[in-house]
Amino acid sequence: MLAEVAYITTGYPAPSHTFIMREVQALRRRGVRIATTSVHRAECEHLLTEEDRREFETTHALLPPRWREIATSHLIALIRHPRAFVSTLRVALGMARRGWRGRLWQLFYFAEALTAWSHWRRVDARHVHAHFVAAPSDVALLAAHFGRVAGSGPQTWSFTVHGLIELWDVQTFRLAEKVRRADAVICISDFTRSQLMAMVEEDHWAKLQVVHCGVVPADYTGIGEPPSGPPCILCVARLVPEKGHSVLLRALALLRDRGVEASLELVGDGPSREHLGRLVADLNLEDRVRFAGTIGQHEMATHYENAAVVCLPSFCEGVPVVLMEAMACGRAVIASAVAGVRELVRDGETGLLVSPGREDELADGLEVLLRGPDMRRSLGDAARRHVARHYDVDESAARLSDLFGGLHGEHLSRARWTTLAASAGAEQAALAPTELVGDR
Repeated sequence: MLAEVAYITTGYPAPSHTFIMREVQALRRRGVRIATTSVHRAECEHLLTEEDRREFETTHALLPPRWREIATSHLIALIRHPRAFVSTLRVALGMARRGWRGRLWQLFYFAEALTAWSHWRRVDARHVHAHFVAAPSDVALLAAHFGRVAGSGPQTWSFTVHGLIELWDVQTFRLAEKVRRADAVICISDFTRSQLMAMVEEDHWAKLQVVHCGVVPADYTGIGEPPSGPPCILCVARLVPEKGHSVLLRALALLRDRGVEASLELVGDGPSREHLGRLVADLNLEDRVRFAGTIGQHEMATHYENAAVVCLPSFCEGVPVVLMEAMACGRAVIASAVAGVRELVRDGETGLLVSPGREDELADGLEVLLRGPDMRRSLGDAARRHVARHYDVDESAARLSDLFGGLHGEHLSRARWTTLAASAGAEQAALAPTELVGDR
């Protein structure tokens, strides 16, 4: 399959990568040829839909390693492009964290990058885009650097910054250095962009572009009203501490003590499952809480339809796609007022926001929604309109298509990318002859 753009992420396709699959499919609908690459091969048990299985079959995985492919790729790279080989190795080691472990990991990324470059050259990919700032961005950075020096294969790269842990530990991920070296950086929110602006010099701000993750609003128009009876609160998130499930369970106990009838469904799985099960028992909530486990995207419509309220009490977030989906369904949402959530959920207009970690505030907000069906309907209608206007994945794909085309010299349909393309081109020209290595 010939490609214009190579996409690389961590474990594609996977339930947590559904939003990336939507983005890829939206780009393909616009005629952009996409080759998908995954650092790790997706686990078969994660292939929950026919779409997942189709994407799995056409996705090139770097790990587990295929030693013959690695050896062949490196031998060809060294023999044909020795200068690029040495230059890229210098860049990889120059970006290493202190100590032998840091250098070892960079050697792994170097090995993966040249293997990826070889594959992308074969499929004629001209640009590489990485989702997440860890391994996928390291591989994309090194592969594009090799391509620039060698004059072969993809020579530009970009990456999407989502937030969360990516903004917590910027030294581990060498985030500022990656921003400086990238041709473009996609930020999923204004909050994310502002954090990156604080890390790098103003000369790099033009490459920081806000492009939302999105949904297909038409996919949710068939969601009906929730059933009559005690309302259900739905929370869709991995069972990990930062998602705040414990706060939600304690808020549910407060609601019970106030005489508010409601059940809670937790969709997702993760390392906190056992702890949360014990907490449910300690709070005597067994008759009100259901753990649904991991659910395929094709089954989510039923869960949204059964929910009166969708809640996400996270301690940190990017811009949660699950809230976009719930809002596209016309459901009232309540969430913690953190990071990019405040750009998606406008308090009192398209949902309710509460302080993170405050079970009392969360219980108060839930009580207002659970006792107010008219309010739920009003917020849900406004939420549906807001998502359709600002978080349509096809609109986001149009902007990405323009951006990727601009980086490798194709016609731009939006004039505002001209400055970005010029800035990225100038940086590329500056890097190529000097073959910079990291400052560390």
